[in-house]
Amino acid sequence: MIIEKRSITTADGVRLNVLEAGRGKPLVLIPGWSQTAAQFRRQLEGLSDRYRVIAIDMRGHGDSDKPAHGYRIQRLAQDVRQALIAMDLQDVTILGHSMGCSVLWCYFDLFGAERVSKFVFCDEPPMLTSDPTWSAQQAEDAGAIFTPEAVTQTMNALAGPDGVATTTGFVGGMVTSKMPAETLQWMIAENLKLPRAHAATLLYNHCHQDWRDVFARIDVPSLFIGGRVSLVPWKSVAWAASQVKGARLEIFEEAEGGQHFMFEENPAKFNRILAEFIG
Repeated sequence: MIIEKRSITTADGVRLNVLEAGRGKPLVLIPGWSQTAAQFRRQLEGLSDRYRVIAIDMRGHGDSDKPAHGYRIQRLAQDVRQALIAMDLQDVTILGHSMGCSVLWCYFDLFGAERVSKFVFCDEPPMLTSDPTWSAQQAEDAGAIFTPEAVTQTMNALAGPDGVATTTGFVGGMVTSKMPAETLQWMIAENLKLPRAHAATLLYNHCHQDWRDVFARIDVPSLFIGGRVSLVPWKSVAWAASQVKGARLEIFEEAEGGQHFMFEENPAKFNRILAEFIG
């Protein structure tokens, strides 16, 4: 299996790095905040015998260009659309992990299911930042992991002199105790390819998006994946799935690597679920 590296250029002149392997039905993978296409290596390796697997570095991330502008969910959704058009992809199963889900929810909000036949949403709450006026049920459904104050504090920490340390602690809280130390260090290094000032700008925008009104309108087959001990509350993933007609829900248990990076910690199960869903 050979992973090929290529690039596409967005309408505003930003080169996006793309990793690709295999032939067949297209499976497109959108990483999360500060994550990279390379972090889907287990899917590129494990599913390319059946599918054309494509992972995209968002602007600023991984090996893509790092412009001074565009670090908003709406711009990233435009970038995804332009990438699908540039690669002439149709009938796509598209997966978003973490913030990648928000990018896809925004994509659907803007463009519907254009070029997409199936969605996979992996471990993202409907709303990242809490509202003190919410009822207990609303708070559980939204799954917020930040208060408004914590968003600002985290953004300033990322953009300041402690940006690397803040990132290290943040990513370290997204894996189970079984994650090999060398793999975790590699993941942190991948995260740091996004300049910390841009990471802060994007996180602030990302944390202030509320996607709860989008789910009921999604009209193509959808799969939601969560982790029982993830920093993303699994009940919020289950709630989102319950709002999409006919959606399938998979929760990875703690012993199955059921934290934020279950696709790295348990690629065998993750890839099997994906293949069953894609068909």
